[in-house]
Amino acid sequence: MWAQGGPGLRAPLTLNAEIAYFTSRGIGVVDVDYGGTPGYGRAYRERLRERWGVVDVEDCAVVARALVEEGAADAGRLAIRGHSAGGFTAALSLAVTDLYACAALYYPVLDLRSLAAGLTHDFESHYRDALIGPAESVPERYEERSPAFRTAEVAVPFVLLQGADDVICPPAQSTAFLRGVAARSVPYSHIVFEGEGHGFRRQSTMIASLEVELSLYGTVFGFTPPGVADPHRAAPAPAR
Repeated sequence: MWAQGGPGLRAPLTLNAEIAYFTSRGIGVVDVDYGGTPGYGRAYRERLRERWGVVDVEDCAVVARALVEEGAADAGRLAIRGHSAGGFTAALSLAVTDLYACAALYYPVLDLRSLAAGLTHDFESHYRDALIGPAESVPERYEERSPAFRTAEVAVPFVLLQGADDVICPPAQSTAFLRGVAARSVPYSHIVFEGEGHGFRRQSTMIASLEVELSLYGTVFGFTPPGVADPHRAAPAPAR
């Protein structure tokens, strides 16, 4: 399950090398244009207004359940992943649903309160008003919908991949999230790539990230990933 990384973007109907990496190894991928995605009419785009962290999570869950019901997916072998806003959706999905056996979180938004406090760059500073509501009016939403404040409900393995120079989703957000998860000994891997920001650019980083993610799936779902000699070498280990 891929939660597209908008939240106001759209999954392009073009060749995606990341998707091909997984489908060529026998892993089914569904790229979800959840509510708020442009191109499906104004009403669909407006569905996400002040409901980020609700509509996106629910839409991904609806798709997941539909695939299971039609026999295209196995209920016990579902994973979710996402970049940036998609990483937020994936992380929150682990807390509020029991659908997924693991997750891959790429430079995710994890603490909405830090966004409200202005701890991000100027371009994103007021975007959250439309997505969540003004922090001054609905401060409770910023905690209720933040994965960093829902770690007590996260119980499955995940990998969290972060750029050390990310100014949109700063590493401090990941630290806060992992602190809560570590207290409960949930298995995870956390890799911080030096010299990377919000969206990985180096080929070596992208290769390493995909291999870690594939190794996670191999460990959780019980198969040896093609091209990976030891599927456990990058698998999540219990937090220490």
